[in-house]
Amino acid sequence: MSISIGRSPSSTAILPKVCDWRCSSRSTSTPFHQIPRTFVGVRMSAGSASSPIGANLSNELDAVSGFSEIVPDTVVFDDFERHASCRFPPTAATVSSSLLLGICSLPDTKFKSAIETALAASECFGLENSSERLSCFLDRALVNVGAELVRSVPGRVSTEVDARLAYDTQVIIHKVNQLLKLYSQLEVSPQRLLFKIPSTWQGIEASRLLEFEGIQTHLTFVYSFSQAAAAAQAGASVIQIFVGRIRDWARNHSGDSEIDAASKSGEDPGLALVEKTYNYIHKYGHKSKLMAAAVRNKQDIFNLLGIDYIIVPVKILESLKDSVTYPEEKYSYFRRLSPGSARVYNFTEGELMKWDQRSFASAMGPAAEELLAAGLEGYVNQARRVEEFFGKIWPPPNV
Repeated sequence: MSISIGRSPSSTAILPKVCDWRCSSRSTSTPFHQIPRTFVGVRMSAGSASSPIGANLSNELDAVSGFSEIVPDTVVFDDFERHASCRFPPTAATVSSSLLLGICSLPDTKFKSAIETALAASECFGLENSSERLSCFLDRALVNVGAELVRSVPGRVSTEVDARLAYDTQVIIHKVNQLLKLYSQLEVSPQRLLFKIPSTWQGIEASRLLEFEGIQTHLTFVYSFSQAAAAAQAGASVIQIFVGRIRDWARNHSGDSEIDAASKSGEDPGLALVEKTYNYIHKYGHKSKLMAAAVRNKQDIFNLLGIDYIIVPVKILESLKDSVTYPEEKYSYFRRLSPGSARVYNFTEGELMKWDQRSFASAMGPAAEELLAAGLEGYVNQARRVEEFFGKIWPPPNV
């Protein structure tokens, strides 16, 4: 994303997201990404016009790219150089446990070499406690691969923070500082990095303290307005909302007041949360950039135009690219989200509170609680799998 983020996120493929937001057909600015899947960010400047784009555009991708940065969600199976000629060249990335697992399943690449180098780190294998040793290897592997990604893409690289730490603010901060120190040893500038943290209250508080120190954070697993507003108040660099996951939950459940209210008024609950969050950020001057993930179809994208970043599955991206059509023939491309519309959006008194842990917890709702728990469980399982794998192959032959 010329995103002031690296192309992040929060959203997982055969080779777990290797690059989160990195394919950009015309990259000019720092993109945001998420790794397990290679999020290619199709770089475009967010348009400010509210009227349809001119009829001289050749396809729908060009049209939507005038309003939001499109971040292709794809997978990188080998060195980026082999993908330099792809339709959506990588521009940013995310490094995660699932990415490490994917890399380990590949033939020799510079990324696999980065993992092998981590397993040879003397400061790790000198630790007597096996769990501490494996955690050290995991940190080293994330940073070594992240450093390779920084050298491979022009945008930012987002590094996943261990989800097992999600409910301890100080431990999250300590972990981020450890990762930053390792990146510094590899001469990677903090300006090229984002740290992807789950949106628990403790994660949001960690984001606030880290951002105060100039460390950029990417808050993921946002499924409620209380999470989104608290993240904005914390000054998170990027806030990621999973539109489709919220919709999926709403189709199969009831009893969440926030989702039920959106459904009753005829709104899609995932899109409604994005709209409310965007308007909150812009009406009250928060610095956060907003990213939508888990979009299911082209209409979702049309309804999100104006948001900072949209992570788009490659199948949908290809459909947009191949749709040669003019606004008057099929669609009109309007900016649905804008600072102007944010100024006239009305919030309730309860939505404008200064969030604290108690009000945050009481406002979460069953949808956010269940979806957050499921996301954390997935991340924790991936981290454990990596450590188990490292435990089986360590020490490498050259150690």
